[in-house]
Order: sequence, then C-alpha cells, then structure tokens
Amino acid sequence: MKRRDTLGTRLRYGFDKSMAAGPIALIGWLAVVSLLIIVAAAAFLAVTRIAPEGGEPLNFFEAFWESLMRTLDSGTMGGDTGWAFRIVMLVVTLSGIFVVSALIGVLSAGVDSKLDELRKGRSRVLEADHTIILNWSPSIFDVISELVIANASRRRPRIVVMANMDKVAMEDEITAKVGKLGNTRIICRSGDPTDLYDLAIVNPQTSRSVIVLSPDGDDPDSQVIKTVLALVNDPSRRTDPYNIAAEIRDGKNAEVARVVGGAEVQLVLADQLISRIVVHSSRQSGLSGVYSELLDFDGCEIYTTAQPELTGKTFGEAVMAYEHCTLIGLCDHKGHVNLNPSSELVIDKDMRAIIIAEDDAAIRFGSTAIQIDAAAIRGPQPVEAKPERTLILGWNRRGPIITYELSRYVAPGSILTIAADTPGLEQEVAGLPVAGDNLSVSCRITDTSSSTALSSLDVPSFDHVLVLGYSETMAAQPADTRTLVTLLHLRKIADDAGLHISIVSEMIDVRNRELAAVTKADDFVVSNRLVSLMLAQASENPYLAAIFDDLLDEQGSEIYMRPVADYVAIDQPLTFWTIAESARLRGEIAIGYRRIRAGDADQRALGGVTVNPLRSEALAYLPEDRIIVLARD
Repeated sequence: MKRRDTLGTRLRYGFDKSMAAGPIALIGWLAVVSLLIIVAAAAFLAVTRIAPEGGEPLNFFEAFWESLMRTLDSGTMGGDTGWAFRIVMLVVTLSGIFVVSALIGVLSAGVDSKLDELRKGRSRVLEADHTIILNWSPSIFDVISELVIANASRRRPRIVVMANMDKVAMEDEITAKVGKLGNTRIICRSGDPTDLYDLAIVNPQTSRSVIVLSPDGDDPDSQVIKTVLALVNDPSRRTDPYNIAAEIRDGKNAEVARVVGGAEVQLVLADQLISRIVVHSSRQSGLSGVYSELLDFDGCEIYTTAQPELTGKTFGEAVMAYEHCTLIGLCDHKGHVNLNPSSELVIDKDMRAIIIAEDDAAIRFGSTAIQIDAAAIRGPQPVEAKPERTLILGWNRRGPIITYELSRYVAPGSILTIAADTPGLEQEVAGLPVAGDNLSVSCRITDTSSSTALSSLDVPSFDHVLVLGYSETMAAQPADTRTLVTLLHLRKIADDAGLHISIVSEMIDVRNRELAAVTKADDFVVSNRLVSLMLAQASENPYLAAIFDDLLDEQGSEIYMRPVADYVAIDQPLTFWTIAESARLRGEIAIGYRRIRAGDADQRALGGVTVNPLRSEALAYLPEDRIIVLARD
C-alpha cells in the first residue's frame, strides 16, 4: 500500500532530519512551527471576526501581530477580554510556551555541544596564513621555538597543532617546554592527521605551510606518507600548491613519499641527515656548529631570492658583490639547485640567488671598496690522503648509514671498529654495506659505560671516536645518561694519556647538551634538534631540502674547515675579502671562519664558529684557526 505523502508527514520527516542536523536546523524548524501557529490563529480571527469584548474585529495583520506577541510573551494575554478571544489566545500562548521552551533547550544543548567541541579540540580553525604541524613527537617543541623566532616580524602569526592527543595535554606540554611565544599564538586540535574529515578541522586550504612530523610508534613513515596523501589528494583542496615539509625516518620510503607528494613536499630524511652530519663532524672538528648556524632562525640563514642585479654577471663576479651576505649558489627556473657552480657561469635573469644572510633585509647588492691584500694570498698545496682509524661506541638504527657514509670519504686502508652491547650486533655488522674497499669493519661486544672495557679498546690509537646513543633500546633520557657516562670515561682516558682525542657525540635531548659540555668532546650532534631545525626552515624555504641534499652529498659541494694558513699568510691582520678572494681563485666559496679565543663569548655554543662575517673587518689569525669553505673536494 502506497504511503500518503501528506503535509504532516513531510513536516515530521523534515523535523526528524533536522534533529540529526544540529541546533541551527532545529531552531529553523521551531521558527517554521511558530509561524504556522501564528498565521493559523491570525487567519481564524480574521475569518470569524472574533475580537476582544467591546473592541472592533481585527484584520489579518492586526491579528497576526496580537498572536505573535502572545507567542513570545505569555503575560500579554492577561489583559484579554471576551471568552472567545481569550480561548483563541490561550491556544496561541500555550503553543508559544512550548516553542520557547523547546528553543531554550535547543540553545542550551547547542552551547554545551560547542563548549564540548572546544574542550576536545574538535572545532574548525578559522585562521589564515597559518603554519600547521601534524603529529606529535619530541621534535615538536624545537620546531615551535624556531617558528616563534621566524614569526617575530609577522603580524598575528598562528601555529596550529593537530595530533591524536588530548587538546589540553598538548597545550600544557607546549607551555611547559617551549617558554616564551612572543607574538605567536598556538592553537591545538585533537584528530587523526590521516583522516580527511579531521584534516579539514585545521583548515589547510588557507595555510602558509604544513609540517608533518614522524610520530612515535610502529611504522611512522607510513603515517607520514598517508597524511601527505590525504593533503594533496583531498577532493576539496585548494588549487594553489601546498608547501609541505615532511619527516621520513627510513630513506627507503623516500621515493614513495616523493611520488605521493610531488613538487608540493620537501622531505627531511631524518636518519640520513643526522648520520651525514655526524660523519662530517667526526672528520672536521666544529662542523656541527656550522650546520646548526645555517639551520637556526636565530642566526644566519639560507635564503633563495631573485637578484635581478646579477643578470649578465659571471658567478665569480657575483660572489664578490656582497659585503653583508654570502652568495653560495643559484637556483634555475625549474627549481634545480646548483651550489658553488663554475666561476664562469653567466647568471640568467630567471635564476634565483642562494644567499646566506642574517635577515632577508640584509641582502643588498653592492659593497664598499673591496680591500684585498693580493700579496697575502697563497696557492693550493696538494694534500695526501691517509688511512684513518675510527671507533664507534654505541649503536642505533643510524649506525649502518654512518658506516656507509664514512666509507665514501676515507682513504684506502682505513679501519672502523664498532663497540657496543646491543643484541644481534655481530650479525648486523657482518652485513653492513660499504662503498668500495677503502674501509674494513670489525666488531667488539663491549659495555661502553665501563671504564675497564673502554681502556681495553686502546682509544688513544684512533683518529676519530663517535659516540652514538642507544636510542633503539632505551628512552631518550636513559640513553643520553649512558652517553654522558661514556664521554666522562673518554675524557679521563684522554687526560691520562696526555692526548687530545677527536670525539663527536650524538645526543638525543637538547637539554643534555649543556651537561655534556664538561666532557670536552669536540662536537655534539643533537639529533632531534637538527631534524626540528631542518623542518622549520623547510617550511619557510621551499628549496632548503634540495640545498642540504647537495651540501651533504659526496657528489656535490660540501662544507670543509681548513687551516687559514693554507689560504693566506697570517703574519698580519687581514680582511675577509682577502680570504674570500683566495677561496674564489680555487673554485671555492669562503662562508666563515672558526676562531677560538680565551674569554670570547660563545652564547650559542657554536665552538667559535662565525658564518657570514663582515668582509671589511680585519682580523688576526693563528695557525689553529680554520676557514669554512664550500668546495667540491
């Protein structure tokens, strides 16, 4: 039997549907019901000509107004006269009481629901030009700290954080661990970053940039890739490309992430980044300070900017055209990065300059009179590569990458000894991949926190010592504690032998960096902080990941720290113009120096490193001072 589609049925269906739609729809239906009651009463009074006792009959509009007043205010009928009129108005008033009561209930429920959404962090973000951070990890606090510095000159900057955590818990942790937020406001939301509906809460359509952190737990790379996939393939996404910086732990997953994200994503390969910096720092003391300076918003940064004044000049001429900043490379119109290109390369109008500067406002073409002491410039001298002995104490998932990277740089006959007590170490070391035959690898099962065990390794006989944290088998604090114990034992061994031992240590938590300073190690590579700095910088500069891929790749131009005396005579003070010219003549770019003087302030713990110095300032150098250059070998 066919159901009759009456007006009552349609109203009842619409009301049931609005019950599921929310308070706004319910308020709309209550308004419709009220209007129907008022219109019906007004029409009845107009047709029947019922009026207050002794009064004139009401027309439709007057009756409509009388009914409306009694619907909104039940006290209005107190002055009515005539029983017929009173009965009609009583019906209207009772209907009004029902509607108003229902309206109050709906409004109360709606307000409670919205407050509950706000408490749970499920309300939609209405901000624009904001930075979004997806997922939660120990790196998030350093990322936020760096973005706060970057936002100092912006108007009303906002950072939106979304993760599978309670909103209040996230806010409390950020308040406790980040400190001063300046003019930046932090907005936290709870949700699943891989879910399209939840992603809509943080409003990525109007965002400035998106940072996808690698979350804790099993298979974090899959979570990151799925989040990027949800962002770029959202059916309702914006037409303009996103600027996404995503953290990937395992380099094997990088290709899939690039396919998913395309040109919209910059990948920060966390383990490869840390491993390469550890290897470079172990072979050149103080190098970690250079990378920290380049990645830190608080000092000099890498900018990619159009410089039309360079059009038609050779790169060699352009390198010497800036006094307050340092040109290190070019980026073509396709986005391809070329660091330290040939000096004869003519700069095209579509190329962007890659410049190290303290601030984008400091990038100014031209300089004062260039002061070069040509007589002080020295030519290059051949350096014979010698075999190296390297000792790794401790082990984690970055160990295999460090071993492989080390094998790409050392001379034939070099030796690597790995000493740790992690389960299955011997089998893993036996299968470690190495590049070529220059490096032989051996393994010792040793308690690296034992002074007796360390003494048996003959530590002073090694050229370099790398101390890795047991981050795979221990939490961050216990792992760093064991690293500190190892470093203290190494300091005693060095003091007893009366020798300087080149030591580079990996720290997990930046808060332990200051405690480790008493061990007098040459360098501390703080893994979580470096990844955080890289992600924060990549969110501001879409070319940064490619720039650092080139900087840390054996095939590209790399950063070296070499004796100043190899470039210039140091018998008198020299300007950095002279050093820069000496490097330019060798096809290199001088980007800074390392001078350690007793009493000099080192507030940022860079170990005497100065990047992008003022070129016109004359300084005296000692034989142990180093020049920081960007070179191809």
